[in-house]
Amino acid sequence: MTPAGKKNRVIFIDLIRAFAVIMMVQGHTIDVLLGNSFRDYTSSFYSVWFFNRGMTAPIFMFTAGTVFNYLFRLNKEPFWHNPRVWKGVKRFALLMVVGYFLKYPTRRIFDFSGVTAAQWQLFWAVDVLQLIGVGILSIMVLDYISELLGKKDLLVFGVSIVSAVALFQYFEHINWVRYVNPALAGYLYKGTGSNFPVFPWLCYLHAGAVLGSYLAKHPDIFKSMDFSKKIAITGLAVIAISQIGNLIEYEVYGTSYFWTTSPNLVIFRVGYVLLLNAVFTVIARKMESIPHLIILLGRNTLLIYVVHLIILYGTPWTLGVANFWTNKFGPLVSVLLAVEMIGLMIVMVVVLNKLHVKFKSIEAS
Repeated sequence: MTPAGKKNRVIFIDLIRAFAVIMMVQGHTIDVLLGNSFRDYTSSFYSVWFFNRGMTAPIFMFTAGTVFNYLFRLNKEPFWHNPRVWKGVKRFALLMVVGYFLKYPTRRIFDFSGVTAAQWQLFWAVDVLQLIGVGILSIMVLDYISELLGKKDLLVFGVSIVSAVALFQYFEHINWVRYVNPALAGYLYKGTGSNFPVFPWLCYLHAGAVLGSYLAKHPDIFKSMDFSKKIAITGLAVIAISQIGNLIEYEVYGTSYFWTTSPNLVIFRVGYVLLLNAVFTVIARKMESIPHLIILLGRNTLLIYVVHLIILYGTPWTLGVANFWTNKFGPLVSVLLAVEMIGLMIVMVVVLNKLHVKFKSIEAS
């Protein structure tokens, strides 16, 4: 058990990371197993689950940005003397290697003669690990620019967040494969099959980086209820902006694209994640201690992410659950198997901790 009075900020961060990784595991598991006939948007249960599943990646990325920049800004050394620079570069390289490894297109490591165009497209598609890797690298670049300007983090990251949201629709409607290599095009738009192109997804990491910078600059602010209120008010304001934008969109186009290609959904998700952070700051402040298990989950996010994906989807060398039971079960069985998957991940990190095998989190803590 870790005393909350000594490590409130660690508790605050670890709680969110543990929540994010549990949400991720159950979301992927249920999505693989749940039968198509049960995916009914008129069902309040499915609609709530689907909504929260859509929020998992923003929460995960926001948290990654918060943790990385918090730790980066805690070190007061100039940029090129900050040890976090080298750690960030190594974390970027690791995330890229692991991200592409999970979708490697052939069983023969150096023989690509039998790889189809569809397999290459899947390989170059950008997923969450590559996006977070690029996000960490971009946060360091923006930190450097900020230092050149006198540590104007809010200004620099604010511009990057607005740019990521504003360029989203523009980049999404360009067929980038015509102009750049498919390996790069995957980072620019979804047309290549990418789940997480940099526009708009980098905005969540950069928004988290703003919070991380703020926490590092104000060491005791997290202990105040005013801090929670400020985050909540900011979150509500951002959500209000998204709704105003949606009304404007409806007036201009005669319809709402909120749940499809609208930047208003991106803005809404940022507000939602801020509200969730406000909730966790209140919970962390009220806790006198935190179970070590929560810390373990938060600090092993990369391991949990990789292992549960291998179990679900397999690799070029192994079969996964999806090869046998894709969309085969009803809600109850799917939920029970998701709980079992979460339990398996918990057992894994506990056993490895007992064996003193250590892994780093996605956010390079």
